Amino acid sequence: MIEGKLRIEKNLVVSNTGHLKGEVYADKIVVNGLIEGTCCANTIEILKKGVVSGTIYSDNLSIERGGKFFGSTHPAEQKQVVELTPKDKASSKPANKKHQSRAVNE
Repeated sequence: MIEGKLRIEKNLVVSNTGHLKGEVYADKIVVNGLIEGTCCANTIEILKKGVVSGTIYSDNLSIERGGKFFGSTHPAEQKQVVELTPKDKASSKPANKKHQSRAVNE
């Protein structure tokens, strides 16, 4: 089991033996195991053995026959699911500021 906050730039696949607890941010989440917590993604697929318990933020949710979802759904937030700092902004700021390292290591 993995606990905490995950930020994935592309796709996250939770296999049938996988178990996540916490917050998950990705472009696409495919669940065939168990997620407990908050899921934020452009696309979320719950497969036949998948279970999601918590809150989903997505505009594209599909649940395969046999899949289970317990909780609430909301439209995707207006901001990007994964925020990346443009190169020109990153290079113009000093690299030793403490608030920058905290944001990167969330």
